[in-house]
Amino acid sequence: MTDTVTNQRPAPTTFQRVAQDVEPLGLTPAGLQSSAALRNRRLLMLALNLGTLAALLAGLAHLLGLGGWSPADVVIFVAFLFAAPWTVLGFWNAFIGLWLLHGRHDGLAEVAPFAAAGDRPTPLMLRTAVLMTLRNEDPGRAFSRLKAVKHSLDATGEGVWFDYFVLSDTSDPAVAAAEEALAAAWAAEIGEPARLTYRRRAGNAGFKAGNIRDFCEHWGDRYELMLPLDADSLMAGETVISLARMMQAHPKLGILQSLVVGMPSRSAFARIFQFGMRHGMRPYTMGAAWWAGDCGPFWGHNALVRIAPFRDHCHLPVLPGGPPLGGAVMSHDQVEAVLMRRAGYEVRVLPVEGGSWEENPPTMLDFAKRDLRWCLGNLQYLKLLDLPALKPTSRYQLIWAILMFLGLPAWTLMIALLPLKVFEDRAMPGYPTGFAAGFYALFLLMHLAPKLAGFVDTLLTQGGVARYGGGIRFLASAAIETVFGFLQSAVTSLRTTLFMVGLAFGRARIGWNGQARDAHALSFATAWAGLWPHLLFGVYLFGTLAWLSPVVLIWSLPLTVGYLLAVPFAMLTALPAAGTWLARHGLCDIPEDVAAPPVLAAIGAAGTEVQLSLAIAQ
Repeated sequence: MTDTVTNQRPAPTTFQRVAQDVEPLGLTPAGLQSSAALRNRRLLMLALNLGTLAALLAGLAHLLGLGGWSPADVVIFVAFLFAAPWTVLGFWNAFIGLWLLHGRHDGLAEVAPFAAAGDRPTPLMLRTAVLMTLRNEDPGRAFSRLKAVKHSLDATGEGVWFDYFVLSDTSDPAVAAAEEALAAAWAAEIGEPARLTYRRRAGNAGFKAGNIRDFCEHWGDRYELMLPLDADSLMAGETVISLARMMQAHPKLGILQSLVVGMPSRSAFARIFQFGMRHGMRPYTMGAAWWAGDCGPFWGHNALVRIAPFRDHCHLPVLPGGPPLGGAVMSHDQVEAVLMRRAGYEVRVLPVEGGSWEENPPTMLDFAKRDLRWCLGNLQYLKLLDLPALKPTSRYQLIWAILMFLGLPAWTLMIALLPLKVFEDRAMPGYPTGFAAGFYALFLLMHLAPKLAGFVDTLLTQGGVARYGGGIRFLASAAIETVFGFLQSAVTSLRTTLFMVGLAFGRARIGWNGQARDAHALSFATAWAGLWPHLLFGVYLFGTLAWLSPVVLIWSLPLTVGYLLAVPFAMLTALPAAGTWLARHGLCDIPEDVAAPPVLAAIGAAGTEVQLSLAIAQ
């Protein structure tokens, strides 16, 4: 069915609390923290970042200016100015996060003072709509995850406060028919038609944000909160209940984002990628939340959102101009976060692992495709920087999201100019080789800081390495992931650079459709078609540097070998057999591989039931 379903169940008594529209004097809107203390944290972070960046720029200027400033030196210096800030911020976020985790008695209380409310056994009195947005996804996979979320919530005893919506923008008639059949079968199984609503739009105006906006306008007044989920999302009932209690205790919390981590995967690429992300995210997010505070991030899913202010204040503008930067906003989440904060509600992230998952792309090419969509969405923020009345931290976050992708072509440009710089300096007497090598090594360490902080955090946490299968497997996996990270970064940076060049000439396009989620091999033809420019770039770098300075070539390998190996790297990490081999040897395991939580274990059973329901319906 494509029409809306009327909810005939009487609404239970809603939780109501009188909250002042004016922010408490000297406090954040929810009264959680001192505004002055947060301002001091932000000023400290600003000073640390600017001071570190200034020191790096001074060191680079010293090296570049030794023989006088050439045009290549100027370009490298300017490119570094765009590329380095993300590395510097990552270093300080990771450092502060690690200090909060292991150098403070209760670092979480300093970062997330609202979290204590989640542990109190307070009965829920807020109605929540659990939303799953779909567009040409595998229906069986999506419904099995949503069913697992419902079963997990029901097991907490608080399931009555949650209703479920499948919001489809599917354009494929066969997929749409399967969605409708599964929705009808599940509604019959639940036995309460009003608990499950399936709605399919004829188009996908506004993409995912437009899909959720449509829900808010038709059903939003029946619920206080919504929990958006992607087709690959999964959350444990206990985690959702804890977040809901936090939202209930603090009516001025507008968005509460959970820390989303990767699910177990049979793909070698996804296994290795999420092993590294798993470690780096905790200290990095802890450090970022320490200074961002009430102006936190929103990742668009696995988060609780207060519907009334979202509906009334977070409507996204249609950007002026034609594609690629005009039209509907693709990366909607951070824009909605800054609008929610502008409306006087806090946006917070809970930097705690547990009970919130997503699936990562199974191959390098699938990862790059998703990254390019994010790239285009973030570049659209260029047209939103003049939004009125934003908090300074919120406006800064939009700028930072733009720089995240502008920094990638800057890195590519610096690497492309490396042979020219070596040619210019090779005859220079008394070149400070030691200083140059030290500068390079220092910057590489700063680049690796979030990853290294994650490794240290696991090693220092009691029982930490045991969750990953033991010390030897953990260290071996860390080594694998570090090499993987360098190779993957090279592929991503050049692919993004080429995409942005295409944008500048109006030739690049990116769509919004279902994503590949299962492990699958890449043929040589497919890998070659997507990555031949990387090989060409790698041949240029290796050929020129081998001729000019083999020593520099060796030192450059962490940053350059990924271009030369892009095609075999993509093919090897996509091989299902490679993922099976890693799993068999316990390499790049995440804690859920070692001990699966009940909600993850339930997915297999739910998936079997879903396929049976679909077969019966057909």
